[in-house]
Amino acid sequence: MGTDLDPFLEHTIAVRGGAACGRYAPSPTGDLHLGNLRTALVAWLQARLAGGVFLLRMEDLDRPRNRAGSAEKILHDLRRLGLDWDEGPDRGGPLGPYVQSDRNEFYRTAFDSLRQDDRVFPCYCSRRDVRDAASAPHGGEFVYPGTCRPGGSRQATASSSSRLPPAWRFAVRGGVVCFHDCLQGMLRQDLAAAVGDFVVKRRDEVYAYQLAVVVDDALMGVTDVVRGEDLIDSTPRQIALQEALGLPTPRYWHVPVIRDDQGRRLSKRDGSASLDEYRDAGGTVESLVGRFAAELALVERGMVLSAKELLSGLKVSDLFHCPASRLS
Repeated sequence: MGTDLDPFLEHTIAVRGGAACGRYAPSPTGDLHLGNLRTALVAWLQARLAGGVFLLRMEDLDRPRNRAGSAEKILHDLRRLGLDWDEGPDRGGPLGPYVQSDRNEFYRTAFDSLRQDDRVFPCYCSRRDVRDAASAPHGGEFVYPGTCRPGGSRQATASSSSRLPPAWRFAVRGGVVCFHDCLQGMLRQDLAAAVGDFVVKRRDEVYAYQLAVVVDDALMGVTDVVRGEDLIDSTPRQIALQEALGLPTPRYWHVPVIRDDQGRRLSKRDGSASLDEYRDAGGTVESLVGRFAAELALVERGMVLSAKELLSGLKVSDLFHCPASRLS
């Protein structure tokens, strides 16, 4: 069954012509830390080794977290790492715009299609309502109990009685979502049991990450999604949305995250090392590329080389040998 996204998707197919396409999609919420940079390197390697297009997309929908000047600094650091891209916010391209805040037309079209098919419903529950009604968290995330779902209990809560605008949730249907990750292997998730109905449009009218990234990847012709394994739990939700919208499912590559000596993953929030800090401590870009490549079992430890030198010595099958997890 077709959707209102079909004309956009037909244009994408005409532009890409079946060619491979990879992407890196940072959020402008601060400097990239070393884990972000390593994932960007792998995403670039995968696209270049596959002979495909590599695009950059700025995911800036969460406006309160965005920092002035961050987008420009991200582009600068990626170039310093030795990466280049064919399409992006600074270069343009045939399937733009490449900044999410400029793409609301596409998200609105997808949301309207879901609404017409009765795949979304308004929800007046606050996070506290969900937490209080859920029996237990799953992997640190509280499972939505179906309070506002058609046929659900529709419990009287402070949120619903206060006449706040609703969020909109995707109605998850039963069944296990299975997918093969190029680095992590075969993965399965019972989406209803692990997550429940999830938000696709927030009560502040902002389209949620899960919907936006699905629409963007499809309409930009992305065939391979390379990202950190901290996002792997989002993949079943995105596959469910792809199926509901009739959109293609790309190949997924979830790269192991970098962890500190205590086993904690690096993040922007805790001020983990940036490229500036690494260089201020005496490191070079070439030593960092060598470190990243060694951590991923692409070269021997101690090698010092540029991103282009690393690229010239690899073939795409080499990426399949990256370790599935680091310091797990």
